[in-house]
Amino acid sequence: MDSPIPSQASQFRPWPNQAILVKIFHWVNLISLCLMMTSGLQIYNANPVFGGRAGWHFPPIFLLGGWLAGGRHWHFAAMWIFSLNLLGYGLYIVITRRWKHRFLGSNDLKALQNSNNKKRVTYAWHRLAYTIIIPILLLAILSGLGMYKPAQLHWIVDFFGSWQALRIVHFTSVPIVVIFALIHSLLGLKVGGQRLLESIFW
Repeated sequence: MDSPIPSQASQFRPWPNQAILVKIFHWVNLISLCLMMTSGLQIYNANPVFGGRAGWHFPPIFLLGGWLAGGRHWHFAAMWIFSLNLLGYGLYIVITRRWKHRFLGSNDLKALQNSNNKKRVTYAWHRLAYTIIIPILLLAILSGLGMYKPAQLHWIVDFFGSWQALRIVHFTSVPIVVIFALIHSLLGLKVGGQRLLESIFW
């Protein structure tokens, strides 16, 4: 008996279509994050958070700026781009009411505990990741502003308890954001496959 021929619907699935603003937000996020991470490592090398000036340094291949002042210029320029892009995305999801489908709700918690629907559980994990990353990003921006203008924004330094605590919070926010990006991508792959990921940028 011949194997069944796949239906036309299964052969020609529609390509996921993302709004142009979503593509722009993702591209700006990706570029500004890369600029901030590489320039941030340049700043880190001038006075490592862990171990002082004698602490472990990152290799030049991962650095941007050439020296401390150059790293700072790149870092703060990219920070403004990232922050304004994040604000724009926040306004976008509020105006389009996408926030209703982005963040964790009581139904998602129930799905994580009881649902046997794998796709539903994946969406719930995605919303959990979106919800957790918001305070992390706010802490990263707040701690960065405190390091940028410690005299003018001394209350930020006081909020974190000390200058060193401020630096540790800011530094550790970076791997958390990278982990979020990986989880975000893996969950997208699980739900929509390679086509969904490609549609976010192209």
